[in-house]
Amino acid sequence: MTVTFVVCALLIVYVYFGYPLLARWLAGALRRRVLVAPHAPHVTVLIAAHNEARHIVGTVRNKLGQDYPASRLEVIVVSDGSTDGTDDVVRVLNDPRVRLLCQEPRAGKTSALNMAVPHAAGEVLCFSDANSLWAPDALARLVEPLADPAVGYVTGRMVYRARDGSLTGEGCSAYMRYENTLRAWETELGSVVGVDGGIDAVRRSLYVPMRPDQQPDFVLPLAVRQRGYRVVYEPRALLFEDALACSSDEFRMRVRVGLRALHALRDKAALLNPARYGLFAWQLASHKLLRYLAPLFQIGALIANAVLAWGPWSVWKGLFAVQLLFYVLAWAGHLRRGEGNPRIVALAYYLCLVNAASLVALWRFARGQRQITWQPRT
Repeated sequence: MTVTFVVCALLIVYVYFGYPLLARWLAGALRRRVLVAPHAPHVTVLIAAHNEARHIVGTVRNKLGQDYPASRLEVIVVSDGSTDGTDDVVRVLNDPRVRLLCQEPRAGKTSALNMAVPHAAGEVLCFSDANSLWAPDALARLVEPLADPAVGYVTGRMVYRARDGSLTGEGCSAYMRYENTLRAWETELGSVVGVDGGIDAVRRSLYVPMRPDQQPDFVLPLAVRQRGYRVVYEPRALLFEDALACSSDEFRMRVRVGLRALHALRDKAALLNPARYGLFAWQLASHKLLRYLAPLFQIGALIANAVLAWGPWSVWKGLFAVQLLFYVLAWAGHLRRGEGNPRIVALAYYLCLVNAASLVALWRFARGQRQITWQPRT
């Protein structure tokens, strides 16, 4: 049990602290800069929407109103089997830069993007969610790194806000600030491992059609990296999105994303070969594979420590008490959701929520389940 506890504990420390610290150190040594420059390629913004009549007009107008040459911008909305009037409200816009495509029957976001790309005139494809609002200069900032011929894919920075319109902090929590800091360091290593999906850009020549069950904001960046191009983070390209209303919505979203990411890791397992992909293979294994396995390490450490705590050595009892305190804080955060928890309580709760979702995703992945469509949040 001692070996089990030590191995699980070390893996947890490595996943959340060891890898980021190593990434920061290596980023400082390598300093792989992105050659950012003013750049205005012809852009097509792709938006897949299912029953988004409440949001889609504001989202499309937000893209049309970007500080970007109007003649070099178009928007394609793919209505994915919508039944709430989404198609009608898009048609009412009556703007020559906006095109509506209807996907029937409903087949999911990935199929919608595959359907839209052949209709796109842009040399750069940008992806937006149906409820995503970009800062006025976001598009210009997003495409600037593509002036670097080594860059194939760019992701921006998401800022969540409360339903009343007030900002609730980047990513609603320290967890997202942590993730975005890590993305900045990974960019200096060469490429980031994860992207937001609601504010991304890729060279059209690098877009590859994907299976309906594949997650486009994970599989596509990996495919771009596999072809030798960099995937980078541009923090000046800001996306504003409403925070999820409740923890159950966040949990379901995390399960869905985790399940599709695990299938993507299996599909792109070749990228885990360090002999061929070097540093990126280590990044992918550390940031994604081990991160999704983290709940197993948590369970292993807790069970092993519980057994060892029965022994006479007080150190094991102290370590077990620390673990229990962490879960008590997480439970307190669960009971007081949305009531202004102290940061440590909120972080413990959110980390447990994310890892519980990963555990469910691992179980569904082991059973061979896949998810193609989902209901938009309300």
